[in-house]
Amino acid sequence: MSVQERKQRERAVRERLIVATARELAEQQGWDAVTTRKLAERIEYSQPVLYSHFRGKREIIGAVALEGAAEMAVAMRTATGAAEGPRERVAALAGAYLDFAAHHPAVYDALFQLDGGLAYAQEDTPEPLKDAFAAMLESLGEVAGDGVHPGLFTETFWAALHGIATLTRAGRLPPEGAEQRVELLVDRLALV
Repeated sequence: MSVQERKQRERAVRERLIVATARELAEQQGWDAVTTRKLAERIEYSQPVLYSHFRGKREIIGAVALEGAAEMAVAMRTATGAAEGPRERVAALAGAYLDFAAHHPAVYDALFQLDGGLAYAQEDTPEPLKDAFAAMLESLGEVAGDGVHPGLFTETFWAALHGIATLTRAGRLPPEGAEQRVELLVDRLALV
C-alpha cells in the first residue's frame, strides 16, 4: 500500500468517526449539543482536523443525513421485500418509515428538519437521498391509481408519513391510534 493510499484510508476512517460521533451526540443530547469543540474533544482530534473534513456543523449534519437516507432506504426495502401483495407492501413501507423516524430522531431531523446543505428534488440531489425516495416509489408507484403520476403520489404519501412522524414525536398526536392512522392512510391513498 502506498503512502497516499494509507493517508486516504486514514482520512476516511477519521471522517466516519466524526460523523458517527456527531450522530451519537445528537441522538443523546440533541443537535444543539453538537459543536466542533465537543466533537474534537470526543474524537481526540483538534478542531482544525475537523475543519479539514467538514467546513462546519452544516456539512456534518448533511453527512449524517446522507448516511441516514441510505439506512432508511435499506429499512424500507427490507420491510417491503418481506410483504406479500401491494397493500401489505405499502403498510410495511409506512411502518418502516415511521419506525425509523421514531428510533433515530436526530438522523430524521438531519434528513428533514435541519439544513445540511443538501439539494432535495433537484438534478444535483445526492444519490442516497434519491435512493431513499426510490425505495418508496418502488412500493407506492404500483398503488398510485389510474392517471396519477407515481412520483407525485409518492411525494404526497411521504408528506403524510412525515406529518404523522413529526406530530407524533412532538406529542401533538396521541400514541393511541397510531396503527389506525397508518391503516387509514394506506386504505385511503393506496388504491389496490
